[in-house]
Amino acid sequence: MTAFPMPETGRLVARPRAPLSLPLLAGLAACALLAGCNTVENVASPDVTNAPVLGFANMEPGSEEAFMLNVGRRTYFTPGSADIDETARMTLDKQAEWLKTNRTWYAKIQGFADDPGSTGDNTALSTRRANAVMAYLVGKGVAPNRLWAKGYGTERKVRDCAEEECKAQNRRVVTNLREERER
Repeated sequence: MTAFPMPETGRLVARPRAPLSLPLLAGLAACALLAGCNTVENVASPDVTNAPVLGFANMEPGSEEAFMLNVGRRTYFTPGSADIDETARMTLDKQAEWLKTNRTWYAKIQGFADDPGSTGDNTALSTRRANAVMAYLVGKGVAPNRLWAKGYGTERKVRDCAEEECKAQNRRVVTNLREERER
């Protein structure tokens, strides 16, 4: 029983309470649980755009992780081409600056292909792509003795697929940092 005021007199009158339905009770319980999870004090989201990402908070400047996260190590190519486009240049410019600043690192430039043609054609194309990236980095001031290139053709595909959007992921050059030059 719940007491309600009567509109005419303002006196409290006891009336039976309407039973709560099971779905209504379940909804109220869910709201109560969620309300406890959605308070400002419990939110772990950073309040700035450039806040450290969890897992990278202790990333050392000049580390391989910093290179991969802040610079990027992949450049992509159009089918059958080893020409460096504007998008690739933006990444390679950042790579060159990073490598000039962090002179203890060497870089293995690995080229890949997923283009029509024979295995030999794809290996030659991937080598041209790797050499083009290496030449670009040298042209931007990276010491040539810190870089070497290798083409892998269609080996080491990111994805094995027939769709063009998927195959495009395999037409790439990856700049991999090394602590010493491979022999």
